[in-house]
Amino acid sequence: MSPPQNSRSKYLHRRDLLSITSGFVGVSALAGCLTLGSNALTVLSAGSLATTFEDYIGPAFEAETDISLHGEYYGSNAIMRMIEDRTKHPDVIVSADATLLRDRLYGSVTKWDIEFASNSVGIGYDENTDFAEQLDAGNAWYDIIESTDKDDVAIADPDLDPLGYRAIQAFKIAQKEHNLNDDFVSKLDELTYREPEEPQIMSSVETGARSAAIVYQNMAVDHEMPFYEFPEKYNFSNPELENHYATVEYTTDEEEYTAEGRPILYNATVSNEANEQDAGYQLIQFLIDNPDILKEAGLVAGGQLPRASGTVPERIDI
Repeated sequence: MSPPQNSRSKYLHRRDLLSITSGFVGVSALAGCLTLGSNALTVLSAGSLATTFEDYIGPAFEAETDISLHGEYYGSNAIMRMIEDRTKHPDVIVSADATLLRDRLYGSVTKWDIEFASNSVGIGYDENTDFAEQLDAGNAWYDIIESTDKDDVAIADPDLDPLGYRAIQAFKIAQKEHNLNDDFVSKLDELTYREPEEPQIMSSVETGARSAAIVYQNMAVDHEMPFYEFPEKYNFSNPELENHYATVEYTTDEEEYTAEGRPILYNATVSNEANEQDAGYQLIQFLIDNPDILKEAGLVAGGQLPRASGTVPERIDI
């Protein structure tokens, strides 16, 4: 089978993105400052934003406000479960699926959120592998994965993480778009390794444990790895294709939460149980006011974003 015509391999590296915007001097140099202190704000965030907060948002926010961030990073499904179970009590909650946060947390710990960035799904891979050689030769990604050894390609655990169920949803749409065999999705589900810790998924590629992983674009950038972007019809990046994405769904095992395919939208809110509520509002405002930092980190920001949902506190200025 021939590969989709609008797919392309993107060699995007963090050093390239850092050259885009020079207005925030010293952001990278302060990386690693997210430690818990007396003036710390706790953030429970989607794992795909770990580097974004540790290397970009956190240092810049602290430089401006003198408030340090203490971040913890998990799959967004796992985050919702931790909050519902009262095992975590963050000040700020950040999800990789805006609808997931609203479905699970509205009416309990919040009644509002701000969408502040988007992303794209594709394949992050090791350029020194047979997988890369075949991809760069123009072979279709779906043919390559079908021919790989078991566990050579990773996806995030779909029962813990929107990145995981978006991988399955992408496989489902690709099966229809490219007229693939009926067992294509089940075969890839069997062949791929389910990584339970989203922040580790690209590390496994970087260390050579896997050849590739289905990831967000910014995650490949974080690790300075090549990124093959899926076509818009199943990379979940285009809000105008919302109805098309919604033709597929995934139901998680434990909560039996059914997630329809939908555009990738990161959103954030401040818990109404936050210890540092005022500082939480300041962080949300910082995300709204600084799209260039988000772009530096490999995310899509600006345009139709930021966007508010629910009853937003008056002090938040969109």
